[in-house]
Amino acid sequence: MAALVVPALLVLSAVSLGFGMVLPLVLFEKLYFFTEAPSLLGIIASLWLQENRMLAVLVGLLSVVFPVVKLIGVAFEATTPPGNAARDRLLARLLPLLSRWSMMDVVLVALVIFSAKTTGVAAAFTQPGLWFYAASAIMTGILQMRLRPH
Repeated sequence: MAALVVPALLVLSAVSLGFGMVLPLVLFEKLYFFTEAPSLLGIIASLWLQENRMLAVLVGLLSVVFPVVKLIGVAFEATTPPGNAARDRLLARLLPLLSRWSMMDVVLVALVIFSAKTTGVAAAFTQPGLWFYAASAIMTGILQMRLRPH
């Protein structure tokens, strides 16, 4: 049973990350008539199209590239035998660096929701994309702890 935990978490984390990127993160209601429910990829595309390219690149790196690379690193660690020197060096450097940024996007969305609610500009409600994204980050963290308990 315990042998199935790592593969199951890997698959669930990857699927959750995919859903977290394409499903709406937050629903904004303005004046009861206008609503917006952007996804993570939609936000990045919108920033790019609105000439906020540096912000789009930053959000893309922190929200898409880092989590995907971290998930690939964890999958690599889970599927290669221990004691491989190249594996240990790469993962010892890469995964701790990426772990520091793994929940950044969830925190940013929470701050946007808090800001929208407290300023009265709009009503903001979390959507499934945020929960899938957070679940992926948590499952990847659990995988890391399970694979490297020290």
